[in-house]
Amino acid sequence: MDSTPSQAGPEGIRFDFQDGCRISLPHGEWHAEIRDVATQTLLFAQANTGGLVSSSKKYFVPFSLRVSRNGVTVLDHELDLTDRDILIDMHLGGIGDHLAWMGHVEAFAQAHRCHVHCLVRPGLSELFVGANPRLSITEDQSILDRPFYARYKVLIFFNDINRDHQPTDYRQVGLAVSGAYILGLPARERLPSIRLAGGGRPIAEPYVCIATQATGHNKYWNNPYGWSNLVKHLKEKGYRVICIDRDRVAGNGTIWHHIPYGAEDMTGALPLSERARWLAHADFFVGLSSGLSWLAWASGCPVVMISGFTEPFNEFETPYRIINRHVCNSCSNDVTVEFERVNYMWCPRHANTERD
Repeated sequence: MDSTPSQAGPEGIRFDFQDGCRISLPHGEWHAEIRDVATQTLLFAQANTGGLVSSSKKYFVPFSLRVSRNGVTVLDHELDLTDRDILIDMHLGGIGDHLAWMGHVEAFAQAHRCHVHCLVRPGLSELFVGANPRLSITEDQSILDRPFYARYKVLIFFNDINRDHQPTDYRQVGLAVSGAYILGLPARERLPSIRLAGGGRPIAEPYVCIATQATGHNKYWNNPYGWSNLVKHLKEKGYRVICIDRDRVAGNGTIWHHIPYGAEDMTGALPLSERARWLAHADFFVGLSSGLSWLAWASGCPVVMISGFTEPFNEFETPYRIINRHVCNSCSNDVTVEFERVNYMWCPRHANTERD
């Protein structure tokens, strides 16, 4: 993003709404104001002899700005996204993050009657491209250099003590609605529009999909007999059990997890649209607090989620949520601890103890 605001105003003034409200003033005797129109709050008012003024809040706020000289208004502008091209950047998020947030991006585009360019992480565009005509989906990070009227970053922000990037801590409200808060929408979960690979139902027999792998040891179902007993039970009920994890074996250091014995192995780096096709026709899905559970939800597949890592409100609503309150649980939504994403064995409460 250019340090110079993208929109030209009178007398050399420039402004935009990229990562907050920004006003660039040439040398002179100015007075600049920034307001929140929705709450009628004056956020900034100060004399300025030239330079860049930027709001501290970077998430969506219905800003207005006013620049005057000697008491005479030179520029008075209120944010209006109608028919504008804007950018929403969420390419640093995970698979589940994107699926949790894309429905909010679609609702934002509809509410403001704008066209949204959405930057997603590599490998995810094929799942969303063409699913909603108001959205242009891209993985090309050169779009960050384009001079948009407005841009917003939807992401999990750690250590945002002053709430400059998100109006509330994601741990308090959950991943399902954190994007809605950032984009100024009513806080409720919203299904994204996704693309299913062609081919229809993949197999004729009744089947269930499972996904047993995760990015951290704390997300796993660590019952040593859980998956094997579940697979055996489902097969006795007449289901084929299809494992759709990317990795047959995953882990770190001395801890490694294999897909369950008895499940049919459909692991591999398949396109997510192909995974979605299988999920859309499955009787149900059993998984963890991970991206494939979000994909199952987005595909319209009933989800049985096994997770003690997160609070149930963190993910989408499902009547089939399994959590054991009698053991240590929900550390991901504990506002007193900071999640270490790069620590595979992260345990904020029992690290370096016999319970680790």
